[in-house]
Amino acid sequence: MPNQREVRWSQLKVGVLVILALVALGTLISLMSGSTGGLFSRRIVIHSYFENASGLKPGAPVNLQGVTIGSVSKILIVPQRKLTPVEVIMKLGTKYSNGLHKDTLASLETAGVLGDTFVDLDSSHANGPPLKTGDELPTTETPSLSDVIKSSQNTIEQVNVILAKVNTLADSLGTSKGTLGKFINDPALYNEAVNTLNAAQDIVKEVQQGKGTLGKLMTDPALYNNANDTIGRLKSIADGIDAGKGTVGKLMKDDTLYNNVNQTAANANKLVGGINRGQGTIGMLAKDEAFRNKVNQTIASLQSILQRADEGQGTIGKLVRDPALYDNSNKTIVEMRELLAAIRKDPKKYLVIRLRIF
Repeated sequence: MPNQREVRWSQLKVGVLVILALVALGTLISLMSGSTGGLFSRRIVIHSYFENASGLKPGAPVNLQGVTIGSVSKILIVPQRKLTPVEVIMKLGTKYSNGLHKDTLASLETAGVLGDTFVDLDSSHANGPPLKTGDELPTTETPSLSDVIKSSQNTIEQVNVILAKVNTLADSLGTSKGTLGKFINDPALYNEAVNTLNAAQDIVKEVQQGKGTLGKLMTDPALYNNANDTIGRLKSIADGIDAGKGTVGKLMKDDTLYNNVNQTAANANKLVGGINRGQGTIGMLAKDEAFRNKVNQTIASLQSILQRADEGQGTIGKLVRDPALYDNSNKTIVEMRELLAAIRKDPKKYLVIRLRIF
C-alpha cells in the first residue's frame, strides 16, 4: 500500500499535467483565433442581412480582400424583413479595422464550385466612416450554384435540341441522304475532283510552256516589250506636252489661247451689252417695240400667204395645189424629148436654110 508521500507525488504529477494541458489548449485556441486578433483581444460585432444563407454555417470565416479577419458567430431568421430575412452576426478582429467602413460590401461566396460558404467583405470602393460594433453592412447577393443551374437550364435544353439536330445531320451524312451526304459518300465526286485537278495541272503545264493565249501572256517577252514601248511613248508625249510642243502642248502652255478666249469673252460681253442697249437688229428685236411689231406683222403676213398657197388660192396656190401644171409640164417635157430625138434622127427635115435673093 503506497504511503502518503507517494500519493502526494502522484497528485503533483497529475496537477502539473493538467496545467500543461490547459496551457497547450490555450495556446492552440490562441493560434486558431489568431486571425481575429487572439483569444483575449477586442473584437467588433457587426451584422448583415441576406436573402438566403446559401449553406453558410456558424464558425464560417469572414474574409476581407481574401484575408480571414473574423468568423460568423450566429445565423438568425428575422421574419419582419421580407426580402432579406437571414441575419448573419459576425465577430471581427480590430487588427484590420482601418480597412473597414460602414459602406463596405458583404457577400456570400463559396470556396470553389462545391466548397464551404463564407462571408467576403469588399472595401475597394468604400470611403465611409470607420466601422464600429453594432453597425450593419450592406450586402450584394451573388447567384448560388442552384441559381446558376436554373438560369442555364434553358440553355442546356437548347444545346440538347442542337445536339439532336447534329446527330440527325450526322446520320443523314452517313447514309448518303441529301446533297452533302452524296458529296461525302458518292465516289463520283472524288473522281470528278481528281479529273478536275488533273485538268488544272495540264492547264498550268501548258501555261508554263507558253502555250495558248494565257501562256504567251505569261512567258512571251513581247507583251512586256510592247507595254514598255507604250509607256515610253506616253512619257515622250507627256514630256512634249509639258514642253509646250504640239497642239495640246500649246493649249497647255501658250498664253495665246487664254488671250483669245478672254478676248472672245470680252466681245461677247460687248455684244450682249449692245443687245441690252437695243443696238443692232437683235437689240431692236429685244428692246424696240415698234420694230418687233413690224417683224411680227411680216411673219403673220407670210403665214397668211403660205396658208392661202397651201389651200390652193391665187397663182402660187394653183401652182402648188393644181395638178394640171404638173401634167402640162410633164407633157411638154415629153414632147420636147420627142422633138429633140426626131431632130437628131433627121436634122435635114427640120433644119432647112433657104436663101432668097430679091
